[in-house]
Amino acid sequence: MHARIRAGDPEAFRELFRDHSPLVYRHALRVSGDWATAEDVVSLTFLEAWRLRGKLRDEGETPRPWLMGIAVNVLRNTSRAARRYRDAVGRVPAAGSVPDFADELVGRIADAEQLAAAQSALRRLRRAEREVFTLCVWSGLGYAETAEALGIAVGTVRSRLSRARTRLRKLAAEELAAGREVRTENRELPRMGGQVQVDRSSGAVRSDKEGNR
Repeated sequence: MHARIRAGDPEAFRELFRDHSPLVYRHALRVSGDWATAEDVVSLTFLEAWRLRGKLRDEGETPRPWLMGIAVNVLRNTSRAARRYRDAVGRVPAAGSVPDFADELVGRIADAEQLAAAQSALRRLRRAEREVFTLCVWSGLGYAETAEALGIAVGTVRSRLSRARTRLRKLAAEELAAGREVRTENRELPRMGGQVQVDRSSGAVRSDKEGNR
């Protein structure tokens, strides 16, 4: 398989895409929180894989670590492009089509509230810890595969993952608590016969009727 990929065999790349595009998509969606960005990351990852096919070594039974290393690099470089994607997504109906493997997206985190809190917590981690955590935990790569994907030692993967788990437990709990507090405050806003408005400068709540006096 590795030799066929290096040789640019179209059938080998079809197999590579068929076998690993769902993994790349899930990883990108969980990291970015945006389906449009995830779809673009899949496209860019396989375009880069084609461009860099000559660098694939024969180590290992699968090209998965090599491919996920490319995906990680693509995700690192999408911050500016993400602004354009968000603008485009805002013009598209919310019920857009998604690939057949979308049912598997939540994986270990089945609740949307928990997923949002986890993503917020992940953004507060150091990038090195975040990448190790998402590859090992969310995408299911082993320590050796993650080490190969990121170009680091297996021991470094273990230590970063341990730190990431410890910090994430605390950060995710903080994010969940903050989200629930906001929702509780929103539910408790008084209604006074008109549309409720919030004076952002003072934090005061008033109704339309009061504003029209």
